Amino acid sequence: MESPVVLGIESSCDETGAGLVRDGRLLGHAVASSMDEHARFGGVVPEIAARAHLHSFTPVVREALDRAGLRAADIGAVAVTTGPGLSGALQVGVAGAKTLAFSLGVPLYGVHHLAGHVAADTLEHGPLPDPCMVLIVSGGHTSLLLVRDLARDPITHLGDTVDDAAGECFDKVARVFGLPYPGGPAVDRAARDGDPRAVAFPRPLSGPRDSPYDFSFSGLKTAAARWAERHRPAGEELPLADGAASLQEAVADVLTRKAVAACREHGVGTLVVVGGVAANSRVRALAEERCRAAGITLRVPPPRLCTDNGAMIAAVGDLLVRAGARPAPLDVSVDPSAPLEYAALHPVARPAPVAIRR
Repeated sequence: MESPVVLGIESSCDETGAGLVRDGRLLGHAVASSMDEHARFGGVVPEIAARAHLHSFTPVVREALDRAGLRAADIGAVAVTTGPGLSGALQVGVAGAKTLAFSLGVPLYGVHHLAGHVAADTLEHGPLPDPCMVLIVSGGHTSLLLVRDLARDPITHLGDTVDDAAGECFDKVARVFGLPYPGGPAVDRAARDGDPRAVAFPRPLSGPRDSPYDFSFSGLKTAAARWAERHRPAGEELPLADGAASLQEAVADVLTRKAVAACREHGVGTLVVVGGVAANSRVRALAEERCRAAGITLRVPPPRLCTDNGAMIAAVGDLLVRAGARPAPLDVSVDPSAPLEYAALHPVARPAPVAIRR
């Protein structure tokens, strides 16, 4: 018997996404980004993001349905990001998803945003091996995870960022380098003509006494900023391509070295690299090189599925439906700082205690 069509809604940051998945197959998806509205501020403005989601929600859902050749009546379940992310942005998505689920009479599932990134790979390469190693690299998150059954089992954190995430490092250094927002793609473009060995940027948390699988990019960010600042007082032109290539190499080196080491230590034969920074050309190339040398299978989603999108949330919803998971309660809310423990995330808002005056 065929599973129901799952509509996925993503609104955690500056992309409004809708996707439709059934039995692990992507039927259609659409994304509207408010990135251009944030670019002049050098970063995401929460109020602008929330307003953009309000304007984009219905058109994006309609576009996803049109691309899939489906009608709203064909939807059998709705999945929505309930955290982590920007509070106002999440609330727009959850409110819209609740409305759709209620009006269609179908179950609603809350999804952890990062689990969505993990599930995005299944839309391209099929079911995840049990177990597999997952490296999540995005603007706000850098984590190394041991994943078994994504829909049923708890997710084991082997390491996380202790300060700046890899994508955050790219964004902040790009600003110092005079590159546009978002910084990751700008650094990648600038690095094409550069020498990755030109600048000896540090490899944070890579010493023998450091936590083996945690990440830290704050010191690298500071080192890159100081390198750029040393050229300005002397009136020198910043060797931008070399700086970008060296920065990118440092980030890719740390990420892939730790991920491959974790695979070896835990006897895992597949590494899955997901998240926005997984679209970086040097991260992909170095991961492929090191995995090949270590006899590890590498899986990376196509760039269109690396950044935030509704298809990845629908993919988790589809897994939850097929696993017989319990739907979200009617009063499901959002958790902007939710830790990644399970793929399903069904937070319920608790009313604040009322002070009684005596």
